[in-house]
Amino acid sequence: MKKGLTWYQIMTRILTVSLIAVMILTSLPVQSHAQTAAPLELEANSAILMDASTGQVIYEMNADVALPPASMAKMMTEYIVMEKIKSGELKWDDMVTASRYAGSVIGSGGLLAEGDTHTVKDLFHSVTIYSGNDASVALAEKIAGTEENFAHMMNEKAREMGLSDEAHFINATGLNRADIGEFAPQGIEGETMLSARDSALLAYHILKDHKDVLEFTKIPRKKFRETDTSEMVNWNWMLEGFKDSVSLKSYAYEGLDGLKTGHTREAGYCFTGTAERNGVRLISVVMGTAGERERFVETRKLLDYGFNNFDKLTVYAEGDGLDELQSVKMSKGVKTTVPVEAGSELSLLIRKGADSEEIVKEAIPLPESELVAPIAKGDKVGTLKVSYDGQEFSIDIVAAEDNNKAGWMRLFFRGIKDFFINLGTGIKNLF
Repeated sequence: MKKGLTWYQIMTRILTVSLIAVMILTSLPVQSHAQTAAPLELEANSAILMDASTGQVIYEMNADVALPPASMAKMMTEYIVMEKIKSGELKWDDMVTASRYAGSVIGSGGLLAEGDTHTVKDLFHSVTIYSGNDASVALAEKIAGTEENFAHMMNEKAREMGLSDEAHFINATGLNRADIGEFAPQGIEGETMLSARDSALLAYHILKDHKDVLEFTKIPRKKFRETDTSEMVNWNWMLEGFKDSVSLKSYAYEGLDGLKTGHTREAGYCFTGTAERNGVRLISVVMGTAGERERFVETRKLLDYGFNNFDKLTVYAEGDGLDELQSVKMSKGVKTTVPVEAGSELSLLIRKGADSEEIVKEAIPLPESELVAPIAKGDKVGTLKVSYDGQEFSIDIVAAEDNNKAGWMRLFFRGIKDFFINLGTGIKNLF
C-alpha cells in the first residue's frame, strides 16, 4: 500500500505544473493593439524624418549637427531658380551661355563647355537629374551675375526659411572651397554646411512653395541634347520610375519622386528623399553614409519606419467648428459676436495605437482692439495652437460669417443699454 504524498512532493508537483503552464502561455502569440516600432539602427552620421505637410518630425538622430551636405545644397539653387520663374524674372526658354568657370568646374555634370548656350529648362534638367555642377554655376551666374552674389542670395533665403544659424552656403553646387580653386568666393568665408534638420526644412519649403520641382526630380533618365548618344541617369536610384530597370529596380521605392543626392570626400554619401503614400508625404534625410548604396538602404529604413508605424489624423478640417472657442466678441458690428471655424486643415502623424488625447489644443482670440467690425467670412480672428509629442503647430481661427459695421443709431442705443447693464451690475455688487 502506497503511502500518501509528502508536503514537499505535493509542492514540487504544483510548481512543475505551473511552470509548464507558463511555458505554454508564453509560447502563444500575443495580440496587441499598439504596434511598437523596432529601434532604428541607422548607419549614418545624422538623419531625420519629417511630415512634408506640417514639418512635424517623427524621427531624428544628430539632426542639429552641421555637416557638409555636398550636392544636397543644390536644393537651394533649385528653390531660387523656381522662385525667379514664378515671379517672371526668369523664363524657362531664356538662353544661358556657359562661362569659363561653368565649363571647367569639376564633379558631376560635365556636359558644358565654355560658350555653350542652352535654355534655363535644359540646365534645370541637368541640375535636378544629373546634379550638374556646370549647370548650377551657369544658372547662378545668369540670375545673380556671379556665383558669389548668388551664394549671398542663398544665405538670405536660408534666414527667411528659418534654417539654423550654422546653415551656410558658399556656392551653388555644394563643392568645397578647395575644389573650385580660383573661383572660390572672396567675400564669403568657410564652407557650405547644413544639418539634417536644415536639409529637411529646405526640402519642406521647396515642396510647399514649388512642388512642381517633382516634375523634374522624378525623371529617371533623359538626354541633355537630342543629339546625345547617351542619357543623363538620375543619381537618385530610389525613384519609383526605376522599378522596371534591370540594374536599379532593387532600389526603387513606391511613391518616391525626389529629391537630391550628394557626395564629396568630406561629406560622404548623403540623400534627401521624399515619397508619398496614401495621402502622406514624408521627407527623409541621411548624411554621411559610408557608400553610395548605403545612403539608399538607410533611407529605406527611415521611410519604412514612417509609413509602417504612423497614421495620419485630421485634427481639424477646414471649416470645422471649434469646441475650444465657439465665437468671438466684436465691437462696432451689427452682431456683437461672430461664430468661428478652422481656417485650414491641420493633420498630424500619430503613432499607431497611440491615444489621440495626447493632443493638446488651445484657442487664442485676437486682442479685443483688433476684433472690430466690419469683418468678412474667412478673416483671421485668432490662432489655434496644437501641441503633440513636444512639438507645436498652429492654424488660423477665422470668422465663419460676415459682420458688417453697425450704424451710428444702433451703436448709440447699444451704448445706452450697456451703460445701464454695467450700472445695475455695479449697484448689485455693492450689496
